[in-house]
Amino acid sequence: MILKSADDKSKRLALLEDLQRSTLLDFRQKKWLREELVRTRKGIKGEQDSAHYLDNYLGDTENLALMHDLRLVVDGEVAQIDHLVINRALGMYLIETKNYAGNLVINELGEYTVEYDDCRFGIPSPMEQSRRHERILAKLLERLDIVGRTQKTPDFHHVVMLHPKAVIQRPPSKLHDTRDVIKADQFPSWHDQFVSSHRVGSVFKLAMNLRSVDTVKECAQKLIRQHRPADQLHLPDFMQPKQPISSVPAKPSKASAAHVRAESAPVAASAEPAKKLICATCGIKISFPEGKFCWNNTKRFGGLQYCREHQAAF
Repeated sequence: MILKSADDKSKRLALLEDLQRSTLLDFRQKKWLREELVRTRKGIKGEQDSAHYLDNYLGDTENLALMHDLRLVVDGEVAQIDHLVINRALGMYLIETKNYAGNLVINELGEYTVEYDDCRFGIPSPMEQSRRHERILAKLLERLDIVGRTQKTPDFHHVVMLHPKAVIQRPPSKLHDTRDVIKADQFPSWHDQFVSSHRVGSVFKLAMNLRSVDTVKECAQKLIRQHRPADQLHLPDFMQPKQPISSVPAKPSKASAAHVRAESAPVAASAEPAKKLICATCGIKISFPEGKFCWNNTKRFGGLQYCREHQAAF
């Protein structure tokens, strides 16, 4: 059963497209804007493609609750879960969607690389990203008293889902198991294999933890009420455009409210960007090593700071 659809991100796209027409942006701001627009479009497309296959498979079953685009904030930490599936034993499937333009290469150490023609770029592990989301989700589940009958913490399972046409280069399974990295159209077969090959003794545990359909639905609704949508009109501080030098104040256009607010607080062209431990893309707090890496690579990141996930976009 589908209990939550993805948030409508049309306002975000409209804002970014509208800002592209601004004559007040400098080179660095235009570069960020182009990259953010590409990231946003790719992200939306990837989530839509994955949702299509998940909806077709899970839409008619009452034994599994499906939620798309669930954003949770716990103690200042953010978990942006692309797709969350809950079974009747309150087992949680966290599905991370990635829409890479190049080929994905995974080595025996679980390191991820994307190949674009003759270029190779290391990227953060989406599996580790999903596990960080698990930690935040587990904390919230405990506060909401969403637990199994015989255990305090639900079982968590992680899946990285790629476009059906993606090319994945994998290491030997004995060196590193990548069976949970799949293409979107493979989820039904992956789920069937996962259920049939689950650990010995899990059938008894599942039976002991089995909840009613109404209970599963109620638990999912509790999580949905904790959803905190991202501010679609949010822009990093450095995206404030410069005001043109003019003795006559310009008459405001009918641009979006966010654009008008951005233009009303100019930043001098020669001003150095502040060193803040905040990702310039998603706005979440980053670690000092992440910030230091960006400061030491000023040309690559334009003097801005990014989390590990968004560093891979450069």
